[in-house]
Amino acid sequence: MTVELVRSSAHDSDVLFAARVSTQGEKTLEAAQDGTEADEKRDRGLINYLMRDRHGSPFEHNSMTFYVQAPIFVFREFMRHRVASYNEESGRYREMRPVFYVPGAERKLIQVGKPGAYDFEPGTPEMTELVSEQTRQVSTAAYDSYQRMLEAGIAREVARIVLPLNLYSSMYVTMNARALMNFLSLRTKREGTHFPSFPQREIEMVAEQMEDQWATLMPLTYEAFQKNGRVAP
Repeated sequence: MTVELVRSSAHDSDVLFAARVSTQGEKTLEAAQDGTEADEKRDRGLINYLMRDRHGSPFEHNSMTFYVQAPIFVFREFMRHRVASYNEESGRYREMRPVFYVPGAERKLIQVGKPGAYDFEPGTPEMTELVSEQTRQVSTAAYDSYQRMLEAGIAREVARIVLPLNLYSSMYVTMNARALMNFLSLRTKREGTHFPSFPQREIEMVAEQMEDQWATLMPLTYEAFQKNGRVAP
């Protein structure tokens, strides 16, 4: 999975001036334009208060755009989150590349538990080999069929119907910090969270990279997110 932060306008100060406008009005303009904080201790306390008491709107005055490369099945899970803007490459307008996801040996394969609270355990070496062999075999056969149809002059939008969900695609996704916190709360599994989540591992791999990049942009906001149980305000 590949995640690149391609553009951002996201800083803890964005949260602070948005929150303080409710009591200070036009006095916040200079700080908003400069992108400065007033006092680190006060600022940390305000951000923590907003996070703890779930005053969420001040966390929306920022923007991050990520470029993501992942299998199509990851994107289908991603786009359930209707709090972001998406643009994905199109199999109607370009020939899809023969790049397919094959789970590595570290991928846990045995599903245990009940719906909504599944856990996963390591498979045997034989299971890992079976997954790899069958995935490669089906991916190769599907792409061969895709190429044969394209070579016969069949439209890309028709030929692509044989391609499996482990085909890699790419997209731009833009969201603000509040939306990203919602995404992270649902697509990462962490001990001590207020509301445990049980995501598919592949989308969690994408979420982890997005989280690492966001944490460097807005350290005080990220700290408060962690401190308050990883719940989106």
